[in-house]
Amino acid sequence: MSVRTSPEVPALGLALLAGLLQAWSVAWPWAWPWLPWLHRGQPAGWLQVVSMALAVALLAASPSGRALVMRALAFAVAWLAGVFWWLFISMHVYGGLAAPLAVLAVGLLALFLALDYVALAWVWWRWRPAAAWAAALAWAAAWTLAELARGVLWSGFPWGATGYAHIEGLGALAPWLGVYGVGGLAAWLAAWLALARRAARVTALLLALLLCGWPGGGAWLQQRLPDATQPAGELPVRLLQGAIAQDDKFDPERGIAQALRWYGQALLEALQEPRLADGLVVAPETAIPLLPQDVDPAYWRALAQAVAQGRTAVLMGLPLGSFSAGYTNSVVGWRPGVDPAGADPALALASYRYDKHHLVPFGEFVPPGFRWFVDLMVMPMGDFTRGALPQAPLGWAGQRIAPHVCYEDLFGEELAAAFADADRAPTVLVNVSNIAWFGDGVAIDQHRGIARMRALELGRPMLRATNTGATAAIDHRGRVLAELPRGQRGVLDATVSARQGLTPYARWAARWGLWPVALAALLAGVGAGLLGGRRQAGP
Repeated sequence: MSVRTSPEVPALGLALLAGLLQAWSVAWPWAWPWLPWLHRGQPAGWLQVVSMALAVALLAASPSGRALVMRALAFAVAWLAGVFWWLFISMHVYGGLAAPLAVLAVGLLALFLALDYVALAWVWWRWRPAAAWAAALAWAAAWTLAELARGVLWSGFPWGATGYAHIEGLGALAPWLGVYGVGGLAAWLAAWLALARRAARVTALLLALLLCGWPGGGAWLQQRLPDATQPAGELPVRLLQGAIAQDDKFDPERGIAQALRWYGQALLEALQEPRLADGLVVAPETAIPLLPQDVDPAYWRALAQAVAQGRTAVLMGLPLGSFSAGYTNSVVGWRPGVDPAGADPALALASYRYDKHHLVPFGEFVPPGFRWFVDLMVMPMGDFTRGALPQAPLGWAGQRIAPHVCYEDLFGEELAAAFADADRAPTVLVNVSNIAWFGDGVAIDQHRGIARMRALELGRPMLRATNTGATAAIDHRGRVLAELPRGQRGVLDATVSARQGLTPYARWAARWGLWPVALAALLAGVGAGLLGGRRQAGP
């Protein structure tokens, strides 16, 4: 008896492979010396273009609407699950959720987020234009709209957007287009490569190699584009990485005691460092995982007095609030020259406060109807109060220093809200994070890439102080100047060049958010449909 294989099985297998390759293009997960063009933890724009070109070819050749849906679903689910599979670690290892349920939760999230891509892929397949250039443009428009939907709806979770694979190449256009524009351009290039005739395909391939494959492509492009920002002085910094194990972090005998001791000593040492005069020290998100009022007031007084008598400012991530007033995931700042007498010891003379605005579903707030899911887990700190948007930066040493917390740097349009007034716009960006929830893996590399993209978009240096990595100093062109080894306790000293002036992205995103990208995608899709000629549905 012979066993027949459905003709769709190979196509679905290729779609799954294409999705996984696209996920890995954002940050390659392995160190493979025999593949020198793939570096662990780094983006690979060429791989993203190749994987999407394979997916577009498979979708265009779909013999039926049902086959199209299955192929699109396989590609999108594999891509999304491959990007954020590490959510399993937070839910199972640290959240106490049974492994099968954690796997199911990640899979269902990927499936839910994939639906926008499947729907728009079906629209593209059903009504795509006859001309290859127009079909490629229509694909880029549909893909960009799906990316925007994922980044905005349901609180937004744009982690792993395709633009992040192109930091080294097409990312040079981020100060004009933003990450979604860069991703849309890459989608057009991939679709053109898949759909064009032979001569045009050679052109598309050469362009892809130049902008997405050649290691110097991004630098070549940057050198030919004007820099919209100007130097605004230098800021010496010290970034602290406590490397407190996540399973110890909230334990009074281990993690909390370690945090109080190490961060207290590291801060006091930094405040006596001559190199940091008129500089900044940054400790990560929830560096001290206690409310200030639950810490000995003498601890805060010692820190506040050391800051007041010195020449160095401090930013530290702390939870703030009370049961009656609500809680916030915050960054507290101390500046020299503040008289400690008579201050509230619980806030230790804090002269600055930032409250996290974009909260994490299930981690920092519970979406309506999902309390049952949270009750299955034992993760602390379930509900926080949302901060305003925008919030004033910390003014120090002639700089305007704007902090944000953890995955808030995913939302460039929200960071851009502080750039509406060029004279008050931040000159330095600071991210404080603790992604030890997700282990010592590719999530750290992906988050570094996100920070690099924000630096490019907004034309500002980005400082990252994290619990386990990536603690790094990044310049306004998205280049990593210095970085601590992940998972190791230590301090990182660097000097960053602050910037003033506004990139085109900062100008339009501050005023209109993501609407210009959505409008451009809609116009591109409609224009491609009108000018590209009609064709029947199907391959």
